[in-house]
Amino acid sequence: MQALYDVPAPAKLNLFLHITGRRDDGYHLLQSVFTLIDWQDTLHFELRRDGALTREDLSTPLPPDDLCLRAARALQAFGGAGLGAHIGIDKRVPAQAGMGGGSSDAASTLLALNQLWGLNLSLKQLLPIAVQLGADVPFFLFGKTSFVQGIGDIIQPLDSQHQPPQTRFAVVKPEAGLDTKEIFSSPLLQRDSGHATIADFAADHFRFGRNDLQPVAQALCPEIKKAIDWLESKGMHARMTGSGSAVFAQMPHTADLTDAPVAWQVRVCKSLAVHPLVGWASETDIG
Repeated sequence: MQALYDVPAPAKLNLFLHITGRRDDGYHLLQSVFTLIDWQDTLHFELRRDGALTREDLSTPLPPDDLCLRAARALQAFGGAGLGAHIGIDKRVPAQAGMGGGSSDAASTLLALNQLWGLNLSLKQLLPIAVQLGADVPFFLFGKTSFVQGIGDIIQPLDSQHQPPQTRFAVVKPEAGLDTKEIFSSPLLQRDSGHATIADFAADHFRFGRNDLQPVAQALCPEIKKAIDWLESKGMHARMTGSGSAVFAQMPHTADLTDAPVAWQVRVCKSLAVHPLVGWASETDIG
């Protein structure tokens, strides 16, 4: 058993996001395609044999009880064999961006501690823990571009026929962030989009559909529309990812992004075909 690991936790983009309904318990039903990008956090894990779980913020300060610690506790309760860990987090993916940074950290924590503690749990065994932690966490466990439905718990990795090509994205995070709960609770949110199919998406990977959360998010955060307009002024087709406030566009090779407002975080990101940790848990019993 190794005593430490350094692992990546890549962000995601929603290439489209439709809200198709709402359950009686208030959870929204969605359809989306999630894809990974190389904007990522780095997590450092050191084995502790005393069972303690501790965390060190290596860059951006995090809340005292973040998703990494919650994921570690949940896995420990499931069968951590009395072992603990010290977790260092180099946080680079911005918060309140719709890029899944916290969920990705949680998934990488489950996968890394599964190895560090020698648990050898399969994806099927890890999945219920991931669902408890948040709607996006299961996607990061599977770690492949996927058609996602339900409340984020129905995940279908796309086959080679329907996969979008590997590409570059211009990703812009305005200074302001957004509270996901505020968007989903808005009476202005459209909740009755028709059902899409994988074939619909595959006919036009980067222009299909829309983000149903975007109109509400733009009303709450005008910077979102400014960022979209800025990208579109450069000839790109832009939209918001997740619940925002980050926006993105497939990027041509000749776009100039040097004139962005100083307060915005702007990156050219590559799409990732698979998560760097794919294979750290067995997929053999996924049904």
